[in-house]
Amino acid sequence: MSTNLKYGNISSREAIELEEKYGAHNYHPLPVVIAKGEGVFVWDPEGNRYYDFLSAYSAVNQGHCHPKIIQALIDQAKVLTLTSRAFYNNKLGEYEKYITDYFGYDMVLPMNSGAEAVETAMKLARKWAYDVKGVTPDEAILIFAENNFHGRTISIITASSDPDCFEGFGPFTPGITRVPYDDADALKEYLEKNGKNVAAFIVEPIQGEAGVVVPKDGYLKECYNLCKEHNVLFIADEIQSGLARTGKLLACDYDNVRPDVLILGKALSGGVLPVSAVLADKDIMLLIKPGQHGSTYGGFPLACAVAVASLQVIKEEKLADRAAELGEYFRLELGKIKHPMLKLIRGKGLLNAIVIEPKNGFEAWDVCMRLKEKGLLCKPTHRHIIRLAPPLIITKEQLDECVQIIKTVFDELESEI
Repeated sequence: MSTNLKYGNISSREAIELEEKYGAHNYHPLPVVIAKGEGVFVWDPEGNRYYDFLSAYSAVNQGHCHPKIIQALIDQAKVLTLTSRAFYNNKLGEYEKYITDYFGYDMVLPMNSGAEAVETAMKLARKWAYDVKGVTPDEAILIFAENNFHGRTISIITASSDPDCFEGFGPFTPGITRVPYDDADALKEYLEKNGKNVAAFIVEPIQGEAGVVVPKDGYLKECYNLCKEHNVLFIADEIQSGLARTGKLLACDYDNVRPDVLILGKALSGGVLPVSAVLADKDIMLLIKPGQHGSTYGGFPLACAVAVASLQVIKEEKLADRAAELGEYFRLELGKIKHPMLKLIRGKGLLNAIVIEPKNGFEAWDVCMRLKEKGLLCKPTHRHIIRLAPPLIITKEQLDECVQIIKTVFDELESEI
């Protein structure tokens, strides 16, 4: 057992060595070990404190270990955790009513991970295409946007344009194609040629993994209208952009678009459990019959209690309003930083990114390492983009402190490049 530890019973070095030896090497983490989280902060085993500016890819919008969400977890865990869907339970119906009222849909299909929810939406769209639209069996097409990220299952990576996601994993799922993102004309052209076989257009309102790519105002609305014109479902993957992260409850709200199918995950549990959901109205949802789709853990009692508490926190603490106000302020302050590597600040709400120009061997990873050393954790996406997404409970004073950390790092880099 290591000595001089504040949290846990192994050191940062030991934790990293264990993961390297016994865990699959399917991630390349920043070399920091997190042993405790509270609010906007995380601590390593040695007691060093960091601002969390990744928020577990927006899963902890409500902050780490939010007391209300943790209490809901504890209370339910003492009574009942899992029943499977072979039986009814007394929490699922309450949760289903709460979340459908919350987002204004008739029904919900609960799942666990975000990828499962995307797969669910894909199946639902195909079923709708055959049963309602009348597409010839096995000829339905799902359209995705270029540079998307929806998960890493075989069907989902079929839609990917990132070689890291798909190379070496074929053969792939048929009936999936892509059009350029933020280009409604490209979608229009495809639908005019192939619309009769298209089941759905599946899109992230803001592309997170691609580097917080924000489309033009009106893009989602144009795409939605094209889908209606060609009898195609508009499906929004709001797993990362939803649940108050971008300054509204859903990023689609900026264009006043109500998706035919809405996919949620991540902050739906406040970072406590894997909880995801697919929402739609009855004319779509009831096409799935008993035995055609499901999950042992989907809608399990513990998840239901946690999800309700997580959604209540978003509403009670007005996290969407906070994200809108603080995000605008954050981008304004970041814009004051002048540095030859710093090319662009972009985002909505508290989902933001710095786009840099790598110079003299310094890339986004190196900037993130410098930020870590000064107590701020974030992660690069690609070689030139740094995503900045703190928990939505962050205060203006804390944000000022973080802006100063970022400025200091760029000031120090200026003397080295």
